[in-house]
Amino acid sequence: MGRVYNFSAGPAVLPEEVLKEAADEMLDYKGTGMSVMEMSHRSKAYETIIKEAEVDIRELMNIPDNYKVLFLQGGASQQFAMIPMNLMKNKKAAYIVTGQWAKKAYQEAKLYGEAVEVASSADKTFSYIPDCSDLDIPEDADYVYICENNTIYGTKFHELPNTKGHTLVADVSSCFLSEPVDVTKYGVIYGGVQKNIGPAGVVIVIIREDLITEDVLPGTPTMLRYKIHADNASLYNTPPAYGIYICGKVFKWLKKQGGLAAMKEYNEKKAKVLYDFLDQSKLFKGTVVPKDRSLMNVPFVTGNEELDAKFVKEAAAAGFVNLKGHRTVGGMRASIYNAMPIEGVEKLVEFMKKFEEENA
Repeated sequence: MGRVYNFSAGPAVLPEEVLKEAADEMLDYKGTGMSVMEMSHRSKAYETIIKEAEVDIRELMNIPDNYKVLFLQGGASQQFAMIPMNLMKNKKAAYIVTGQWAKKAYQEAKLYGEAVEVASSADKTFSYIPDCSDLDIPEDADYVYICENNTIYGTKFHELPNTKGHTLVADVSSCFLSEPVDVTKYGVIYGGVQKNIGPAGVVIVIIREDLITEDVLPGTPTMLRYKIHADNASLYNTPPAYGIYICGKVFKWLKKQGGLAAMKEYNEKKAKVLYDFLDQSKLFKGTVVPKDRSLMNVPFVTGNEELDAKFVKEAAAAGFVNLKGHRTVGGMRASIYNAMPIEGVEKLVEFMKKFEEENA
């Protein structure tokens, strides 16, 4: 069949160039006579891989020196607990609930202190981003938490909330490295890499140094302390070594594409192809308020479940795979991350036009 156009929300499409390079190095990485998979994480060769990866992501995101970059395990979901364990000094935090993952993080935080929901878009099935310009944030809240891009619902914060001086913590799993970002606006930026950067099994945490302290909640496991990982340069225990190696390759690929400003431009162009079609289609409809649309995840429906199922099935047969929407919302969803070429989106739209004619 050859390679398909993979619209999966994650694990997701990776740049073909990166996969080929990894294949070439599979049996013998740069003359070491072994695969990166077999390599000691304490070896010189591996130390170079992880250090270079950090240098490259710092360059791509323009990360200031007073922020640490940590390559950790446990996915984004483990951060739902790690954040309150490490940051809830006053045992209080504000959460903006704009989808399922923000909600899970909010519920997890309740295990460790008082989590306050200061805004939500649950009233309209998370199809928009609430106005966050003047929220009622408790004075003693340790941080304000957002999920910046909502993978399931296809919404994105195009403007960060006014945290009124409180530390902003953001889960950026599905918009990671898709556009330039001002790191100084955040205390913590983190994301699972399996959507836009690499294979499942790595979560990258970018955290301001003053937030990394010995002062964590009682009972916080050693492995869930940011300080332990920061002090040991992400090598406290065996890291997800191969996953980090692939992330490093993706960082180099992004630099070669012209960095994050170039990616944003490309991603906007790509998303426009699909949104423009949805906006004029008589059969398919986007589900998100236009001003809050994500460039990465595009949910849409026909309004008829049987027709949705037929579309997903026929699309897969035509080489457009993983278009079924998340089980909680149904319909369809095209995730068009950095590595999805624009041809994939153009061909998908051609297929949708044909489907619409046949099923009008």
